[in-house]
Amino acid sequence: MTGPMQDLLDRHVASGTVPGAVASLGTAEPEIAVSGVMSVGGKPMRRDTIFRIQSMTKAVTAVTALRLVEAGRLTLDTPVELWLPELADRRVLNDPGADLAATTPAVRPITVRHLLTCTSGYGMLFTESPLQGAMVDAGVDAGVEPARYGADEWLARLATLPLAFQPGEGWRYHHSFAILGVLIARVVGRPLQDHLADDLLRPLVLRDTGLWVPLDHVDRLPAVYRHTEAGLEELEPAGGGFSAGPPPFDVSHEELVSTIDDFTRFARILADGGRFDGWQVISEEHLGLMTTDQVPAIAKAPDSFYPGFWDSTGWGFGVGIDTQGASIGRYGWSGGFGTNFFVDPEGTVGVLLAQVEMGQRMGSLLNAFQARAGGA
Repeated sequence: MTGPMQDLLDRHVASGTVPGAVASLGTAEPEIAVSGVMSVGGKPMRRDTIFRIQSMTKAVTAVTALRLVEAGRLTLDTPVELWLPELADRRVLNDPGADLAATTPAVRPITVRHLLTCTSGYGMLFTESPLQGAMVDAGVDAGVEPARYGADEWLARLATLPLAFQPGEGWRYHHSFAILGVLIARVVGRPLQDHLADDLLRPLVLRDTGLWVPLDHVDRLPAVYRHTEAGLEELEPAGGGFSAGPPPFDVSHEELVSTIDDFTRFARILADGGRFDGWQVISEEHLGLMTTDQVPAIAKAPDSFYPGFWDSTGWGFGVGIDTQGASIGRYGWSGGFGTNFFVDPEGTVGVLLAQVEMGQRMGSLLNAFQARAGGA
């Protein structure tokens, strides 16, 4: 007899929402569901499929940074320019939509806390403006496309642009965490992939998580698609694309691949108070900061993200937090290629991994996943 997650995935595969997906839901022994195929007309989806988890990476990056804080190598209020001199002496636009020449000096430096809370002054812009156009021209706009530049060049290009607001006084998505990845690499003196492997991934037995898929495992990497009026458009092929094999440059600013078992284990550690096998991975104090709203009211402009975001959601360190509705206190986040995870206050963990770019149809699957997790 199949469980609720299996039924949910099977329905959405049959209706064409996704070619395939994998999900987990539960506490100590979660239900694992696998459905569909890894590519249209291709091989069956596998439990050990390695997905491009994109922005779910932010939670892992946050834990990695907090471990450096606990090791005494950073503080939450450390100015990042100590390791990222490109970000010293920032200029700030007089208004987010202003001409790029209309700036004033930053009144404070960007700190680790600003990066963790997406309040650095850098981030995605959703309306046309001179800054948005300049980000596109510099090749530092955010999207699902593969990285175009190595970490150092990417940061140097970003640093040519002014901030949209004074650090700590606004909120914009994404770029702060790419900067945080570069910061971690600079602090430890080696690429983020190497530090992650030694500090977190191997100790937590997250065997299939990293910044790329090793060449001898690319057969486990699914295709990625986008819904269009003409049907599913392939963005990256199964076994191929930027995540297949080592990249041509340092990707400390980029995002992870992972499996259902690996990420469920990671989320379970958060649910268990930051502990794994008797080891306190991050302190309860820092976990508490990470998983509660840390964004000041002044920064929650209605146009900083999608409409209504701040009405029911807060932002901690790398995760969103439900502040209204039936799941108050639930935290987690999604990835742009159809992935999502959450941790409920009572300890239930849910992880959904799919291979279709976020949009209205993928939203229906995520909403159903969240509702099923809530017992609806």
